[in-house]
Amino acid sequence: MRRGVDFTPAAIHRLERSGIRAGAGLGILDACCRKFSNASEFPSVTAVSSPAETHSFRRDVRVIGVIGVAHGMSHFFQLILPPLFPFLRAEFGASYATLGALVSTFYVASGVCQFGAGFAVDRFGARPVLLGGLALLAGGTLLAGAVPAISWLFPLAAIMGIGNGVFHPADFAVLNANVAPRRLGHAYSSHGIGGTLGYALAPIVSYGLGDVLGWRTALLMIGVAGFLALALLATQKSALRSRAHGSSPPRHTLAGSIELFRQKPILLCFGYFCVLTVGTIGIQTFAGTGLNAAYDIPLAIATSAVTAYLLGVTTGIFAGGFLAARTARHDRVASTGLAVGASLIMLIAVSPAIAHWAIPMLALTGFAIGSTGPSRDMIVRGATPPGASGRVYGFVYSGLDLGATLAPVAMGALIDHGSPRTVFAMVSVCLFLAIGTVIQVRRTVRLSVATAHAAD
Repeated sequence: MRRGVDFTPAAIHRLERSGIRAGAGLGILDACCRKFSNASEFPSVTAVSSPAETHSFRRDVRVIGVIGVAHGMSHFFQLILPPLFPFLRAEFGASYATLGALVSTFYVASGVCQFGAGFAVDRFGARPVLLGGLALLAGGTLLAGAVPAISWLFPLAAIMGIGNGVFHPADFAVLNANVAPRRLGHAYSSHGIGGTLGYALAPIVSYGLGDVLGWRTALLMIGVAGFLALALLATQKSALRSRAHGSSPPRHTLAGSIELFRQKPILLCFGYFCVLTVGTIGIQTFAGTGLNAAYDIPLAIATSAVTAYLLGVTTGIFAGGFLAARTARHDRVASTGLAVGASLIMLIAVSPAIAHWAIPMLALTGFAIGSTGPSRDMIVRGATPPGASGRVYGFVYSGLDLGATLAPVAMGALIDHGSPRTVFAMVSVCLFLAIGTVIQVRRTVRLSVATAHAAD
């Protein structure tokens, strides 16, 4: 049997006695022996598959899966009422303006609550806040199935919006506290994909049940399903921790929190979410109508283009997880993706010929924008001081709700005034503005770090 090379001290001594000096011919080998003898300096394959690493990997997967499901539930409940609007209009005689106001009520309540939920997450932990939010979503849906008039849906929409507002600060507090840093990019990617899948399932389930069983039964069944999901999530106690076991909750003062939110990186992150959401909600809500009104593209093709955009976003988020895990320059990933998306949308705004290729164009746009999601969340994490994860994510993500409230009004007004092509130009401008906020966040954070080092 063939033997390997013997690098033991006895073998080297025998070689030296036969006239070969270790310092001459074996100096490099001797150095390698000393280097490899220190296992902590050489990442061996066995270390990667060690029991501790395997346990860490399994725990991360569990936490990521639980939070992905929770985020999917949040997005699912956001879209259960709109597919039922035709049934509500037929029964109550409500106008579409009134039904649209229900959606605005939901998002206004969500934005206000999201800001305050960050404080609750930092003070009480993510688990009770997250479970309480899902309980409000499920309970509001259950009660909505029994309303005697359309007016009763407004307070219920507000209750559901309050429940929805807790998810982003709670989700990110759990992920940041539990998942290994090298897997955070994939964690943020899975978080985004879970939300997108929730959006995709909601219209199918809600309208399908409403068409077959009636809208009231549909809401009752969805509410019950929400409470079942709540019971399952309640069993995942260890996976929903947002701080070390036994650690005391941080004490926040009003002055300290105001000072935190006045920090330039935090304000820039808020602005980023606001302008980005104006653009993305503009695509999701009015791209189909805009393509039809501006270029006479059939509605079937125009709505298919919006579906292609959403599928592109989902694929982009998945790919963005790998990008975020392999680079420290998340600003470059986000800026590049936004620049590509903004350029493609601007081409649709200025060129009727290109607009007729709306399906592949919007699919590519969705992929480009979606790929920025995990890096975007890494940027926010980098700007977040220790112990302030809940408050920071609650504050900056309330910019998302502000953008979601402003976009339908602004885009709808442009279409009402006969300027559908301007909708696409406005979306493009918003995406370009978002690039500026990303670049400024990195510069501001680097300047703050440099100033702190200089002070030391």
